[in-house]
Amino acid sequence: MSEILDINAANAHDASASITSPWRFCTAPMMDWSNRHCRYFWRLLSQHARLYTEMVTTGALIHGDRNRFLHFNAEETPIALQLGGSNPQDLARCASWAEDWGYDEVNLNCGCPSDRVQNGAFGACLMAEPEVVRDAVSAMRGACDIEVTVKHRIGIDHMESYEELCHFVGTVAEGGCKVFIVHARKAWLKGLSPKENREVPPLNYPWVYRLKQDFPDFTIVINGGIETLEDCEPHLSQVDGVMLGRSAYHNPWVLAELDQQLFGKPKSPRYREDIIDELLPYVEKELANGTRLNQITRHVLGLYQEVPGAKRYRRLLSEQAHRPGAGADVLRAAVNEVTQCAA
Repeated sequence: MSEILDINAANAHDASASITSPWRFCTAPMMDWSNRHCRYFWRLLSQHARLYTEMVTTGALIHGDRNRFLHFNAEETPIALQLGGSNPQDLARCASWAEDWGYDEVNLNCGCPSDRVQNGAFGACLMAEPEVVRDAVSAMRGACDIEVTVKHRIGIDHMESYEELCHFVGTVAEGGCKVFIVHARKAWLKGLSPKENREVPPLNYPWVYRLKQDFPDFTIVINGGIETLEDCEPHLSQVDGVMLGRSAYHNPWVLAELDQQLFGKPKSPRYREDIIDELLPYVEKELANGTRLNQITRHVLGLYQEVPGAKRYRRLLSEQAHRPGAGADVLRAAVNEVTQCAA
């Protein structure tokens, strides 16, 4: 990634410059995964990745425990709240709360294909109603001063042409959206499960590249099938940013190299054990507040991916962390399994 690093070196001579890198690197919103414990852990690995919450529906915020859904740790910033919904007034209320809570961005989900979101008439099915998305974005922008963005697919069931994708983006842009995060696959709303929709529809990166060519003033972030930082290189020569999802979750150490490779931060020697040491005070605090150990450690199971002793590390955490009263010593013992194997 020498070309990326050389360009960034000129744009990232200090911390503030690296934050304003010409590229965005984002972690994907993932239900049941990218919660506040996961995001705190990820932030220890990278200072400059933009972290996205799980999708939160407007109904949950309006009628549920708002603090539970919106609370995050100050260390997590820059952070984006992803909303699920289609009613412009409801989305505007939630966007206003996102700003009040301190989020840097509010993102509208137009890409999730699950039955639950289809029944609620939002998610990927909104790609068939670009005018609704346009009006929702306009209402959200009128209710807050933070960035309003949209995450979507390249199409759904009946959408077969690039021109239909352009129509969606162009119409939504009329509402004031300038940042589009594009999962480079179609979504089949009937016949495929959410998991299959992440794997079965073929990737079509050239359509996303064409969007950047046809809408050069917009920020286009590409998502889908990107596994490593090396995979990012060809995309960053075509678009403005990349979003990693499950690959970053299953092998989070990839984020530890991000700041140096994409944001020009000087390389400093860090080890996985350093990350655990930095995480332990957070674990102790959360345990004191009633959090169960496995609610945190399930997000760090992949930290030692492909390292000798990783299986023993994962096994100990899987067997011990869920037990009542399990403390931070369980996490320390799991790390010791790896260090002993290395010794």
